[in-house]
Amino acid sequence: MNTLNIESIKGISALLVHAAKIDEKYSDQEKNLIRGFIKSYLKNENSEEILKEAEIMEKNSNQLLNFTNIIKSNSIEVKKDIIEHLWKILISDNTVDQYESNLMRRICGLIYIPDKICAEIKLNLLKSK
Repeated sequence: MNTLNIESIKGISALLVHAAKIDEKYSDQEKNLIRGFIKSYLKNENSEEILKEAEIMEKNSNQLLNFTNIIKSNSIEVKKDIIEHLWKILISDNTVDQYESNLMRRICGLIYIPDKICAEIKLNLLKSK
C-alpha cells in the first residue's frame, strides 16, 4: 500500500490541511490527524516538518487540482485511505457543514471515487466513533 513518495505525501497533506481549514477552525486535533496520515506512509520522516511544508503549500495554492492530480493515478486502496483520512478530519469536530460535504464531493469527482464509496467510508467512521 505504501506507493506514495515524500512529495506526494506533502501534496496530499496539503489537501488534508485544506480540508481542516475549510470550516475556518484548524485545531490541534486536526493537525494530529494529519501527522498520523504522514506517519502511516512515512514512518522514518519528521511528520512535523512535512506538516509545516504542507501548510505552506496549501496557503500558496488556490486549486484543488494541484493536490488531487497526485492522488488520481494511485490504486483504489490508496484513494480510499486518503478519503478516510479526509473524513476523519472533517468529522473530528462532530459536525459536517455544507462546505465540507461539497469539498468531499469535488475531491471524489476529481480522483474518480464513486459517491457510494465515499459515503460508505464516512458511515463506517461515524459508526466507529
